[in-house]
Amino acid sequence: MVTRAAPGGRRTRRRRSQEERREATRGAVLDATVECLAERGYAGTTTTRIARRARVSRGALLHYYASKIELLTSAIEHILRRREQEFRAAFVALPADADRRAAAIDILWRMVSGSTFYAWLELVVAARSDRQLLREVSRITTQFTDTVIATYRELFAEAAAPNVRFDLVPAFTFAFLQGLALDRIAIADDQRVSELIAVLKDLAAVVLGPNPRPPGA
Repeated sequence: MVTRAAPGGRRTRRRRSQEERREATRGAVLDATVECLAERGYAGTTTTRIARRARVSRGALLHYYASKIELLTSAIEHILRRREQEFRAAFVALPADADRRAAAIDILWRMVSGSTFYAWLELVVAARSDRQLLREVSRITTQFTDTVIATYRELFAEAAAPNVRFDLVPAFTFAFLQGLALDRIAIADDQRVSELIAVLKDLAAVVLGPNPRPPGA
């Protein structure tokens, strides 16, 4: 419920609308799905476990998502949209004198090395032997890639014109960071990770050129 001021300074609670309650339930279900995928893997992610984690009935869950594939892919789309918004907010909030090339890599690494990547990885691996899931994973990945490229072009537009390698930077960066996150499953070596990310930052400085100005500057 949402509080609001009442005559005399008292606070009253506004009852949430039915649509707000539905959105809250959907959000809880999608978040629980991503958490389940990351912690238990594709095989261990069941609608019963998701419903329990989201604190909703299994019937309510199935009311919103008729199949497991629809639920899992909706959850990944939901979390990727959130991550894109978080990246933009973190980038805009950087100090004026920050190295935006290096900062962008740090922000992306925090996202790629978290539960979102591992949930997505579970779906990608499962999709190798499931054509229906593969179609959905391919669609989501294509949409996310398009969003990444558009965001990159907007935030680093100054480096685009004279640089023939500019368009390769997003794909290279994600391939590098995702490979590093995958490698870290088997080899937990924080020092090695830091050294490799430092190399990536050096490459970004070469390819992107001078530190870009803050958005709106």
